[in-house]
Amino acid sequence: MTQNENLAALSEAGVSVWLDDLSRDRLQTGNLQELIDTKSIVGVTTNPSIFQAALSKGDAYDAQIKELAERGADVDATIRTVTTDDVRNACDVFAKIYEQSGGVDGRVSIEVDPRLAHDTDKTILQAIELWKIVDRPNLLIKIPATEAGIPAIASVLAEGISVNVTLIFSVERHRLVMDAYLQGLEKAKEAGHDVSTIHSVASFFVSRVDTEIDKRLEEIGSDEALALRGQAGVANARLAYAAYEEIFSGGERFEKLKAAGARVQRPLWASTGVKNPDYADTLYVTELVAPNTVNTMPEKTIDAVADHGVITGDTVTGRAAEAQEVFDKLASIGIDLPDVFRVLEDEGVDKFEKSWHELLEATQGQLDDKK
Repeated sequence: MTQNENLAALSEAGVSVWLDDLSRDRLQTGNLQELIDTKSIVGVTTNPSIFQAALSKGDAYDAQIKELAERGADVDATIRTVTTDDVRNACDVFAKIYEQSGGVDGRVSIEVDPRLAHDTDKTILQAIELWKIVDRPNLLIKIPATEAGIPAIASVLAEGISVNVTLIFSVERHRLVMDAYLQGLEKAKEAGHDVSTIHSVASFFVSRVDTEIDKRLEEIGSDEALALRGQAGVANARLAYAAYEEIFSGGERFEKLKAAGARVQRPLWASTGVKNPDYADTLYVTELVAPNTVNTMPEKTIDAVADHGVITGDTVTGRAAEAQEVFDKLASIGIDLPDVFRVLEDEGVDKFEKSWHELLEATQGQLDDKK
């Protein structure tokens, strides 16, 4: 099998292509392996919404849920077993890529219960529990970058556990995430862990920023405001990349860790499916090409890039000043940026909580049916 040229070009430009989806059906049919072989996929991310969708479709989970029901498993134990089995099996599918990339790629993410987003201690405990249950070196534990999540991230990394930090919307929060990463590595090193085996990505959400800011620009309604639509998401990500370079390219604190084998915490572009049909459906891919990044995409976006994505090389490095101009203009016409990011974080947690509750209800229904 040969790789799609456009996605191969994206990989060659330094972007790791990860699939933002996982289901037992993908694993059992060989679809995931096919995407690895033909679409340059080198990792997978999951979240409560993805698992909720997977469990609600088809019958791939029926036999296992029936068995768990007969054993008297409750709904939380059932979800934990079903999701960790899928993630473990996906880790095994990616094991070869994990080895070939020196541990950089071949990664599969699983998220802590979103109901714990504002509880530091319980997040830490569940992250450790998930790490032990899946028991694969290429796992990433997803922890949200909430105020309670930041110290949890540092503590989990300090245990030698690799982390995907999710729900990052602002550069300010991204800086706190990078600080937590460095703090976690420092503590891990002190505890005797091999820091070269600890990996992390910082998942910076893109399209949702445009959705929220565009809505506010349309409420203002002036020509100046309307001309700024569709620019904030990419600009925000480019500013995040500049902050990443500042910390990890010669930053004194990281250099000490690098000498011990530490890796950079790569920026990961999340929420890259384009929600506004007026924008190019490859916008959050082609405009965010930079070395040492990850782009996690729904399959629809992967297919769009494969079909007509134009990869022209690095479209991020050196464009921070241009990106800052966009944000200066947004602020000057009255966009309350701190409020935008606060709303997006709250909505992000709420959406994942809602999906988790739907997952609980659907799974409970299946358990009841099979008893």
